[in-house]
Parts: sequence; structure tokens; C-alpha cells
Amino acid sequence: MTILALETSCDETSAAVVRDGCVLSNIVSSQIKLHSEYGGVVPELATREHLKNLPPVTESALHEAKLRAADLDAMAATQGPGLPAALMVGLKAAQSMAFALGKPFVGINHHEAHLYSPWIWGEPLQAHFEEFQPNVSLIVSGGHTLLVHVEAVLRHHVLGSTIDDAAGECFDKVGKLIGLPYPGGPQMDRLAEGGHEKRFDFPRPKLRDPDDDFSFSGLKTSVRYFLRDNPDLLDDTQTVRDLCASVQAAIVEVLVAKTMRAAERLNVRCVTASGGVTANRALRLHLASACESRGFTLRVADRSLCTDNAAMIGVLAERKLLEGSAGSSLDADIAPGLALT
Repeated sequence: MTILALETSCDETSAAVVRDGCVLSNIVSSQIKLHSEYGGVVPELATREHLKNLPPVTESALHEAKLRAADLDAMAATQGPGLPAALMVGLKAAQSMAFALGKPFVGINHHEAHLYSPWIWGEPLQAHFEEFQPNVSLIVSGGHTLLVHVEAVLRHHVLGSTIDDAAGECFDKVGKLIGLPYPGGPQMDRLAEGGHEKRFDFPRPKLRDPDDDFSFSGLKTSVRYFLRDNPDLLDDTQTVRDLCASVQAAIVEVLVAKTMRAAERLNVRCVTASGGVTANRALRLHLASACESRGFTLRVADRSLCTDNAAMIGVLAERKLLEGSAGSSLDADIAPGLALT
């Protein structure tokens, strides 16, 4: 089966071709440079860029896969969650192609695609669902932080989620407070590498709460007041590094501790992690250490699949069709607030 998948949920325009679980191409056009001038994603600009970039990105994906549109068996696109107008670009483009070619269309939940992305690896990227194990999955993607119990492929339920600021939002908002360029998360990761994480003691929200939910708004507010009361700290480069390392340590400790507790409670032997924040080096390191000490297998999404991409959309769409899904209606609308169920 050969599928062309499109992803336009936020600020990356992506198209990928997937055949029998193998990613033949995965083209991603990032808008970070455009939005960095404004300190965050501007929905109207993102939509305009998607409209401009989607045709050449799709053409490049087909060209790299050495295929024509007529060779496709199905189309897929992100249906939600995401920015409404941005989602509309990819969804309607995929539906239109499916209609013109007389092929099935599959609308995909962006978070569900992240959920199964850790089972895609190799060179070239290939889905390895035959190696699947029941797991607890940590999804840290942009404005969402989720813990999910995955009992079998395509059978899962959410354990906990974000009740205010997600981990990624906290990274970016603290980065902005410090004066770092957008997106702040990767910049903090880079600076934290040379910092002392124990210099400043910031709160670990909900660390000891028995539930599986997350809350990082209080941590962000704590940093804001700390900087208000100590404005001269940002004049020293090493202090900025220490600040980044200390905030990062607080976020990572909460993410890792709650993930480990859920895995132990549910008696699974595998943990997975995906989403943009899993590119963070400290998170990867501490997850690996925590899993090793407990005898858990750890699967972390390939770095190329951490940020928004169409490869994971295509792999999941193909899996759904192979499992007997009839696909989605060509009249299906976007779902900006689509929940993972």
C-alpha cells in the first residue's frame, strides 16, 4: 500500500510517502525563521505559508519517492488538533486529491501519530509494529503533555494530561522571559548543557500528586517573579546557563517521575516518548537512566520524527487501513480541539 500524507497542523509544512511501513520520503518545510520575529506562531502567517509551501513540498515528496500521483493507493492528513486555518490547508488538499484520484482518505489525530512514532526507526525509516510491547507513553508536543497507557496497537487510553501550561509551553515562555529567540525550548537546552542545574531551586509542580496530570504554569510564574526580583542576573552569561539548567531540571524531573510511577503502577515493561520536547537532551538522558534502573525498555521517537512531520501521519494511516478501517469521509471537517481517545 502506498500513501501520501500531509501535515499542516501548526508551523511546519510536511508531505511524506509511505509504502508498506517504509518511509520513502519525508519533506518538512519549517517556518521558525518567519515566526521568530514575533516571538511565537502567528496563525495567519502560518496558514499563508502552508498555502505557498504545500504544492512544492508535496511535489518534492513524490519526486524523492520516485512516484506519481497515479501510483498512490490512499491519501492521509492531520485532522486535528492544531490551528484551524492551518489544518484546513492540508486536510482539504488531501481530500481533494483523494476525490480526484478515486482513492480512500484517512484523517489522523496528530497526537495519536506521535503516540506510535517511537515504533518507526532505521535507515530508511521503517515501522516496526511487530516489535510492539504494551507501554506507558509520554507525549510532550508543543502545547500538550500527555501520559497514555497503550495496551495494543491502536488500543490506548489517556492517563493524564496538561491542566494549564504544557512542558513545551513552559520552556518557550521561560525562554522568552530570559530574552532567548523563539522557540525558547531548543535554546534553553543548548545553554543548559553548560549550566549548573542545582544553583536555583524552582518548584516541581504536581511531582508528588497521585494523579497523572501535569501543570507547569506555576513553574513559569515562579521564574517570572524570580527574574523580577533579581533583574541583574541576566547580565551574566554563566548565570543564564545556570538558570536554564535549573528550570530544565525541574521540568524533566516531573516528566520522568510521573512517567515511571505510571509504568510501575500499570506493571508494563516498556516506556515510550515522543513529541517535540523529546528532542531535549536532558529528558532523553534521564528517561534512559530511569528506565535502565527499573529494567524497562525505552523507545524514544527518532529525532527526525519528534517535531511535526507527515511520515508519522502516513505510517499510522496505513496501519489503520490494514487493520480494516474504512477511512474518513471526503466531507470530514477539521477538528482543532480533537482529543486523543
